[in-house]
Amino acid sequence: MSESFDVVDLLAIVGDGASAEQAFGCTTIDVPAPGWEAAARGIRDDRRTACGFFDWLSAYDDLDRGLAIVAHVWSQAHRRSVLLRAHVDRADAQIASLTGVWTGADWHERETFEMFGVVFTGHPHLVPLLLPDGFEGNPLRKEFVLASRAAKPWPGEVEPTRPEAAGEGGGAARRARRRSVPPGVPADWGQR
Repeated sequence: MSESFDVVDLLAIVGDGASAEQAFGCTTIDVPAPGWEAAARGIRDDRRTACGFFDWLSAYDDLDRGLAIVAHVWSQAHRRSVLLRAHVDRADAQIASLTGVWTGADWHERETFEMFGVVFTGHPHLVPLLLPDGFEGNPLRKEFVLASRAAKPWPGEVEPTRPEAAGEGGGAARRARRRSVPPGVPADWGQR
């Protein structure tokens, strides 16, 4: 038994406009966003794949390509997995819900909705799940500024050889270091 599904079979199952790649024993299928739900049904129902086990769904910020929605599913019959991926536009992040295909997608879609701002059309109860009431923004998008990183001193800001780090005795040579900002905070954020 091979480690991955046959790419030709997968592309025939998910339909037009799809592409596939294999890496590290897993096959990734890229489908156009309008064909997301149909592709999921296809890989679940076709006997060549039989991916009836839903593992997880999430997203990542793919910058210029938009937001990538990724679902990992598993075939118990074939003992292989598939990553199903689609890209949506950042400004109008909408894609069909997979709760009608795998009921386990419910919680994952709610989390992705909250953290990335992706609207899953047809979801039965798309409401916030993790963040406090009144929270504004989508914290896992790249443009979201992590204000706590800018408000608190960042451990990487102090050079180990400076007196603040080495105590009053000082360290070896003192080097000047330009002020750096924490990851995720624009260089000019918070300066007046």
